[in-house]
Amino acid sequence: MFSKLRQSITAREVFELVQTDLKAVEQEIGVESVASVEAITTINQYLQAGGGKRLRPTLLLLVARLFGEPRDCARRLAAVVEMIHTATLVHDDVIDVSKTRRGRPSTNVVWGNHTAVLAGDWLYMQAFQVALRERNFHLLDVLISLTQMMVEGELLQLERLHRADISETDYMELVDRKTASLFSACARMGAVAAGASDQEENKLGDFAWNLGMAFQLVDDILDFTSTEKILGKPAGNDLREGKVTLPMIYALKKATPDERQAVDTVIADGGYDQVPFMRVVQILERHDAITRAYDRAHGFANKARLLISEFPENPAQRALTSIVELVTERQS
Repeated sequence: MFSKLRQSITAREVFELVQTDLKAVEQEIGVESVASVEAITTINQYLQAGGGKRLRPTLLLLVARLFGEPRDCARRLAAVVEMIHTATLVHDDVIDVSKTRRGRPSTNVVWGNHTAVLAGDWLYMQAFQVALRERNFHLLDVLISLTQMMVEGELLQLERLHRADISETDYMELVDRKTASLFSACARMGAVAAGASDQEENKLGDFAWNLGMAFQLVDDILDFTSTEKILGKPAGNDLREGKVTLPMIYALKKATPDERQAVDTVIADGGYDQVPFMRVVQILERHDAITRAYDRAHGFANKARLLISEFPENPAQRALTSIVELVTERQS
């Protein structure tokens, strides 16, 4: 009970620390999401109204706060990373043929694939347009490398869809490219905006990379252990879409032929009509796969915690330490 109370207080304190900055970020996104084509503006407004944790801009702003009061540059860059993240979600939903996002119909369902893809492309380019105004080649290098990593990750995932023989190494590569690289870029950009040294930027990039790895591992665990109401999308969605994530990788290493056949059936069917979702959960529990995946996530979290502890203690440093706990202990 004490740990839960402590967690909720910590979460509120983290939010209060960046609340004013995040309001400015939301205003920046609203202004920069207006296009000359009405459909794009409408989609962007729909996406912004959908909410989200805003974890990535919060990460960037807190890193900037390690070195003092954030400048306007940091707020603009926080808007940039959220716009890029949103664009990736739009494209992911098209590729995955997703029907919901954050508890609402996804953009591809409402406007169709063609319009959704183009809206995502526009959002990407607009994010780069905002970043370009900083006239900082290093920032652009970070963003370009990031975008290439994420696109390559998406292509690798497409190659590995509907396959039950994915290795842990294959999986970690996808998490690195699709999630951890963006977390790392957020921290690096926050450090650059604050005028941090190269050494500090690199260390914060490593911190956020480990945080991102932990975040995605927990996200993939929750896909099996949480509910649709909490997730904002159907539980068990990853396997339904043909994505074999770390808990299932661990389970399949020890699975019986019948259990493997059950998992193969879900992947082949693209659903749980023949094999109930609870049957899959039982397979995971029987082989202690959820616990093992959490152990792996906690390993990355411990590395992140160690790296951020090397910075002088201040409110932002304590908030970044707390985010590590919030990421690993969250339920959604």
